[in-house]
Order: sequence, then C-alpha cells, then structure tokens
Amino acid sequence: MTIPCRFFLFLLLPLLFLSCAKNLPRIDSIDPSVGFLGETVSIYGEHFGDERNESYITIGDYQPISSAYLEWKDNRILLQVPDFGDSGLIYVHKNGEKSNAALFSNKAKMPQLAKGIVPGTSPVITMLNPSAGSVGSFITIQGENFGTSRENSAVKFYWDVETPLPVSQNEQTSVEVSAAEFGYDTWSEREIRVRVPDGAASGSVIVETPRGTSRPVFFEVSGGPGTKIFKDKRSYTLSYSADIRVSESNIPNTLYLWMPMPSVSSSQKAPRLLSRNREPFVENHRGTSLFQFKDLLPDSSNIVTLSYVVDVYSVETAVRVQNVRPAAASAMTNVFTNASALVPSNNDSIIEKARSIAGREQNPYLKAQRIYQWLINSDNIVIESIDSGGAVEALEEGRADAYRMALLFCSLARASGIPALPVSGVLVDNFRNTQKHYWAEFWIDGLGWIPVDPIFGAGAAPESIILRQNYAAYYFGSMDNQHIAFSRGETTLSQMDLGGRIFTRERGYALQNLWEEAVGGLDSYSSLWTDVAITGMYVN
Repeated sequence: MTIPCRFFLFLLLPLLFLSCAKNLPRIDSIDPSVGFLGETVSIYGEHFGDERNESYITIGDYQPISSAYLEWKDNRILLQVPDFGDSGLIYVHKNGEKSNAALFSNKAKMPQLAKGIVPGTSPVITMLNPSAGSVGSFITIQGENFGTSRENSAVKFYWDVETPLPVSQNEQTSVEVSAAEFGYDTWSEREIRVRVPDGAASGSVIVETPRGTSRPVFFEVSGGPGTKIFKDKRSYTLSYSADIRVSESNIPNTLYLWMPMPSVSSSQKAPRLLSRNREPFVENHRGTSLFQFKDLLPDSSNIVTLSYVVDVYSVETAVRVQNVRPAAASAMTNVFTNASALVPSNNDSIIEKARSIAGREQNPYLKAQRIYQWLINSDNIVIESIDSGGAVEALEEGRADAYRMALLFCSLARASGIPALPVSGVLVDNFRNTQKHYWAEFWIDGLGWIPVDPIFGAGAAPESIILRQNYAAYYFGSMDNQHIAFSRGETTLSQMDLGGRIFTRERGYALQNLWEEAVGGLDSYSSLWTDVAITGMYVN
C-alpha cells in the first residue's frame, strides 16, 4: 500500500511549526527587576542559545555594547545594565525573532518615601486583572493602601516615545489615567478600576497617592487595531496675560478671571508653571486657574501674567482598518457622542448629511475618514475667513474657517456614532508667531484619540506654516508638533455668583463658557487679553 507524499507533508508540517515555536527565546524572570544602572542583571529563560553570536538584547530601545554581555548561556544571560534612562523593557533577539518582555526599573529614579510618611503606608500593587489589554479597556488593580477615595491620587501607565538615543534622564515616561474622560471607575483601599489611557504602552503601571508611590507592575498593551508613534518633541515657553482697567466702581465689588492652561493629552504633556505675578484663587479647576480681585478702585489697573513650559510631540498613527470595532458603551463614549451647544449632532440637517456621507459603511474609522474627505473637498465646503457661526451655518452656507470646520467634523462624527471632540489652541510657525486655531479628535477603541485637522488637510494653512508632505492624508490620523492645545472638548464652568455679569469669548484659544465675571459695584471696566506669545522654543 502506497501512502501519498502529501500525507507525510500533512503530518510533518505541524511538527515543523512546533519545533520552530519551541526554539523562540523566552524570558521567565530577571534578577533584579529593580536596580541601579551599571550593575549586573541576570536574565533567566530558555532558548537563548549556547553562544551569543549574532543574538543581542535591547533594553528601553537601547542596544548594549558587546562588552556589556558578561555571560550568555541557553538558559541565562548576565548583562551589565547600560545607562538607558528610567525604566525599560528587556527583550532577547535571536535569529530575527524577539522574546517576550520583562521590565527593568532604575532604582535611582524610583520615587522615594516622602518625609513624614510612615513605612508600610505607601500603596502596594499585588495584581492587575487582566494583565494585558488595549487602550480604552478597563483593568482592576488589586493591592493595599490606595486610600478610600482618589482625591489627589493617580494611576499612571508607561508611555513610549520615539526619541534619539540615549534617552534623556528627564524624559517623561508615563501617561496618567484621565479623570476628565471618566478613566476612574472605582477607587477603594484595596481595589481600583481604571480605563487604560490614550498613549499607554506595554510597561510599568504605578499608583501614586499622597502617602507614596507603588512599585511598578508590568502591563502589556495589546489587542488594539493599530499603533501610535510619538516623536519630534518641541518644548515651548509661552506667556499670556489679562489686563483689567477699572473706570467706575463702588465698594463692595469682585472680579473673577478664568485663565486657561495648556491642556494635557498623550501628545502634549502637563504644562510646568514657569512664573506668574499673582497667586490664583483656585488652582487648575477643569484646566483653568481662577483669579479673584476684591474691591477694585476707580481708575485702577490690575494684570495677571502667566508663563508655562509645555512639551508637544508629533503623533503618527497606523491603523489596521479590518480590526476596528465600534466604541463600546461607556460614560466617556456617551458624553462624546451626545449633542452639545457647540456640537449640534442632533440637528436634522447634520444627521441627514452624516447618513449621506457614511452610506452603508459601518466601520467607525472609515466613516470618520469619509467625513474628513467630504469636508476637505472644496466642492462641498469653501474655506474662507468667517467671524461668526458654527457647525450648522457651515453646512447650510457651504463655507467654513478652522472654527466652523472643527465643529462640523465633530457634529457629523457624533451623528454617526463616533466619539469626537473639538480642540482649541494656537499654531506656532517657524518664526515663533502664534494664531488661534481649531482642530478635532475622534476615538477608536483599542487605539485612543485620533487627531484630525480638516483645514490643514485642505491645504489652507497660514502662509507661515509649512505643511507636511501629502498633507491631505497626513492630517487625518497624524499631527505635527506646532499645534498647542488649550482645551480638548468644551470646558463648562460655573458662575461664582448667580447675580454676576459674565463675559464669554466665543472664539478664544480655549473653548470655555466663562472668561470673566463682575459682581457688585464694578460698574465700568475694560479687559485686554493678550495673544499667546512664544518666548522660547527648544527642539529635541
């Protein structure tokens, strides 16, 4: 009886695959996992090979020099840790294959116990459940000493950025869970449930409380429909002010000023205060600092000047469209798909146009792309300078500037069931000049917020701005480092006194409903809000 060769191949192929899989390098543990740069770390596992040959290790995207390898065996590698930065993932590379990751943290850069903190009261993470997930998914952090409520505490995830090597010791390597985007679900003494934040990458997770900071625990970001790359950091120093001049007043009176701060996102790190000439009445409330002036006299002048340093990265996304799924129901997606004063996604004309653009398409990424392409087509929307109106007027008139365009994109996206938010801030040209600008972001589960600038995509940037090549494709999903955001979404603030007289700035560099409030005998005054000025720019 003759057995066909195909039968032998059928039996042999699974064995070949199993054989190859068994020979992949695998890390079981490293010792120590927290240590000092320059000391020796032992990497335990299997299938490293009896000799190093062309194999190598990467740690925090840094490849050690040959003299750093003290021993290389099939089940153990001794490595002198290079000066690579704060913390990083260790991989073993062999025959073009890469092992699983192990996290090494620099002990010298780990948060130290603050004075007055009793040992044993710092937070401790014992388990993450699950230990892997995508951006936007929820995980439960179990442990102890988290505190009964969050208050000033935070959960931070490792954040990966493409930077020139060696990595700067001061490079920020974490992204915080966003309370504004409903990232904190529950918080108790022994358990925290959070949403994996936009910009998170595989690496350490820590819990920070007023009583101390936990040791990092590894979390793998996986299962998303694409990747994000953050690079080309620019550090800006910027300043702006509000000058108040009183003509007529009677005692008592009060004036409140809400001054916006540069916002925080995965591509724009928390601003660092450089200077201010007056202490705020309320610090950082919903992205603004509230200043109070009491009993202002006639013919008096008062000024508030703020100066910050903010780091902005360009961001580029690569999306596997076939893996994109509609956003899961949550508090965040509900808020950013609902209609609002600035984003009238429930308007009949908006709804009808959104349906017409989407057609039968169900993929949220492709629907957002169709909306963007419709907007940048000059046959649909003519781009010109306009001083009033919003999304509905843009659609009805077929005319839009950056403000109208950002609101129309968000309105059409929300009407299509896609979470979206308008972004307000300033553009910085190569001469350090600024001007107000508006763009947008939309949410894709597993990947996070995706930037969109329809005005730039249509090629209608100011003459002093050099657009990226293939700008129509680039500004859907990617963003340069010349956009500085002051608000993401709409900032709704409450009056300090219901009898106060309020002043709003519809097209300010932040989308907030309150800027000034006069209470009592402040009968006549004027205010001058300066433009945002760039006083320094540093390119890494």
